[in-house]
Amino acid sequence: MNMIAEPGLAADAAAPPAGSAGKQVIRLEHINIFQKKNLILSDVNLHVNEGEFVYLIGKTGSGKSSLLKVLYGELQIKQGVGQIAGFDLVTLRTRQVPRLRRKLGIVFQDFQLLGDRTARDNLMFVLKATGWREAGKMADRINEVLEQVGLGTKGFKMPHELSGGEQQRLGIARALLNRPEIILADEPSGNLDPETTKEIMSLFFDITQTGTAVLMATHNHNLLEEWPARTIRCELGKVYDQP
Repeated sequence: MNMIAEPGLAADAAAPPAGSAGKQVIRLEHINIFQKKNLILSDVNLHVNEGEFVYLIGKTGSGKSSLLKVLYGELQIKQGVGQIAGFDLVTLRTRQVPRLRRKLGIVFQDFQLLGDRTARDNLMFVLKATGWREAGKMADRINEVLEQVGLGTKGFKMPHELSGGEQQRLGIARALLNRPEIILADEPSGNLDPETTKEIMSLFFDITQTGTAVLMATHNHNLLEEWPARTIRCELGKVYDQP
């Protein structure tokens, strides 16, 4: 992919600022986020580097979900600097959104699995939908991500035959299929018990060791104590970066 010549892509997204710890995969500067005509967050500044784990916290209605929607192209921004995985969010066109989402992994609270297909077939569906064609390579990649999330022996099972934690692991496997630069996780532990939540958090931190950044929205402040990491807070229409 020619990241410079194609309109709508950011030519300098891979160039970190002086003093950065690594390649910058998310860069938002002076953007305003609207839902229809309602201003949700103003003058947002946010930077995330490769391999970084970052929490996104805030009360219900504080703008966390709106911020995530901007990052995966569901909400448009019209000014400032907005870059993610090499895409320019300010000039992003509708036809480019599917390509953007192939560079991201998205993990949901409610799993959003296909209930009429096995775990393996859930993953195969995503690979086919994102342009994979060679059966052997698809099978190999499915095996890799199932092993990575601890479901290597459960690819034949239907989603209802998996525990809640296993379903979320499958959701994470799905997010990993296209080797994303960033995983956006929206309350991924919201439906899980404490012990399973620990397993999922451990998995996310393992993923960051491969170079993939994780930005995770959560209401669970206990996680911040047990799994300390940089924290972004949405409050009163603003975004605050907490060390």
